[in-house]
Amino acid sequence: MSASVLICDDAIFMRTMLADILTGAGFQVVGEAENGMEAVEHYRRLKPDLVTMDIVMPQMGGIDAVREILREHEGARILMCSAMGQQALVTEAIQAGARDFVVKPFQPSRVLEAVKRVVG
Repeated sequence: MSASVLICDDAIFMRTMLADILTGAGFQVVGEAENGMEAVEHYRRLKPDLVTMDIVMPQMGGIDAVREILREHEGARILMCSAMGQQALVTEAIQAGARDFVVKPFQPSRVLEAVKRVVG
């Protein structure tokens, strides 16, 4: 059985790119969210094996969403997706409980390496 993934990013282009990379590698994308609040709601309902989480999103940012998801589901596996130059935010996300990060623009091989580290 392939691992299920919830993709969270406010840019549809980024969600589509991640979905293409992950489905091409055999993962099952079970949902998408465009902000942190949607990410938390979808996580509660879908309980995916992995979440890819953008850091900067409207309504609720990725770091707050990580904290909220982990407060309810401490075993959640979350991979942060950050743009170049967001190192301080990446550090904060890891401290909040994210397992790893990948930097935009994405290179498919780097995304898959990070996913494998997080999912195990």
